[in-house]
Amino acid sequence: MSRKMEIKYPESLPDLLHQSVDNFEKEAKMAMAVKLFEMQRISSGMAAEIVGISRVEFLKELEKYEVSMINIDPEELTSDVENA
Repeated sequence: MSRKMEIKYPESLPDLLHQSVDNFEKEAKMAMAVKLFEMQRISSGMAAEIVGISRVEFLKELEKYEVSMINIDPEELTSDVENA
């Protein structure tokens, strides 16, 4: 089961950003999914499901938002390498 969320925004906002309403809403949904993924609140699979694309497509899109596919801090990476 999925739920639906409604977000109100100024009617002129898509025009101000030189986007169609559909493109603006898709980008807003993607931005939310990317941010939740970046904050490690949801998985890449869940983020992809929110946006309605495959997990691989979602991971490829992360570059546009300057977000890494891998959420790991430097200390954890060093520890993993040392213990490999």
